[in-house]
Amino acid sequence: MDRTKTLSAAAALALFLSSCSQGPTIRVGSKNFSEQLILGEIIAQHLEKTLHVHVQRKLDLGGTLLAHQSLVNGQIDLYPEYTGTALTTILKQQPDPDPKTVLDRVRAGYKQWNLEWSPPLGFTNTFAMVVRKEEADARAVRTLSDGAEYAPGWKLGVGYEFIKRPDGLSGLIGTYRINVKGSVKTMDLGLLYQALEQRQVDMVAGNSTDGLLSVKPFTVLDDDKHYFPPYEAAVVVRSDSFQKFPGLRESLNALSGRITTEAMRAMNYELDGKHRPVREIARNFLK
Repeated sequence: MDRTKTLSAAAALALFLSSCSQGPTIRVGSKNFSEQLILGEIIAQHLEKTLHVHVQRKLDLGGTLLAHQSLVNGQIDLYPEYTGTALTTILKQQPDPDPKTVLDRVRAGYKQWNLEWSPPLGFTNTFAMVVRKEEADARAVRTLSDGAEYAPGWKLGVGYEFIKRPDGLSGLIGTYRINVKGSVKTMDLGLLYQALEQRQVDMVAGNSTDGLLSVKPFTVLDDDKHYFPPYEAAVVVRSDSFQKFPGLRESLNALSGRITTEAMRAMNYELDGKHRPVREIARNFLK
């Protein structure tokens, strides 16, 4: 055997021994936005600590459809998802206001791919209608029904997607009869709170776990008629991964109910506002 072949054989042996020393590998995925990166890292670190297995991170995969397909194809073992997104985007079913009904329907629908849903993590990332706190206080507005009674109306700012979604603008106005002053301003999601702060608009359609809600003087109006469907965060897992990794189900169940809306907002701000490393944010939360 010549020197080149000897080196190649040695490299292959080293790679084999390295993979053996790592043992089984759980592949954790996520979608491609801040909250998902944080959740994916929390799950990865939690599994490393509780199961003592090697975890391969496949975070930032892309949007919902790409993450779902990666799971179905066996490229990842699990990833965090939202019940309302699964119901409407993956299963193509109509929204429902009841969280338990949505979770039950999603669990039933995902059986066709041999995928299972863990118990929810504790928070819901749904749409949130946000106003400046000073105006909410001055107008005694706490709910969307209160907002509908404000006769002068609201200058409304929303993201482009909110205009088209079945659980978006048209249904919101139809449910609450909110008086919109002038035309609705559409803009990138990253500009909504800036526009609200600069008084270009009076009310915006954000997300309930947006990081800025933890530090800025804004008020989220209560969706008292439960118009927006529930988007409970949970972990979707391949059924064969539960068989492959003993203790995986119990480990994921231990995260159930542990992440509050306030905690998720704060972590999102740590990443988006303070630009702290995702691994540090996850590690601090798990402590």
